[in-house]
Amino acid sequence: MSEVLADRKCKACEGGVQPLTRAEAARYQEKLAADWTLSTDGKSIHRAYKFKNFFRTMGFVNAVAFIANEEDHHPDLEVGYNYCNVRFTTHAVKGLSENDFICAAKIDRLQQ
Repeated sequence: MSEVLADRKCKACEGGVQPLTRAEAARYQEKLAADWTLSTDGKSIHRAYKFKNFFRTMGFVNAVAFIANEEDHHPDLEVGYNYCNVRFTTHAVKGLSENDFICAAKIDRLQQ
């Protein structure tokens, strides 16, 4: 984890590997913006975004979609007029993987 997460590329995940433990996930979370929340069961991370209007919200959503497609790792999104809630989990491992944190870090760069 010594290199910057946002500079990494997601690896294909077909299952058969163990999800990150809650402690491992907490260490990865420290590398993200402070607004990311680790779920109590340690199986997902979440961040809520607020925007000025629908246009800005959709611009963000489109940027997230681009990142997700480039990385082939897709979040669950909840979108409304001026908000977007982003949730990552790796379904193939039924919990968190490094890919979730890589994508979250790439999304963090959108706010810089």
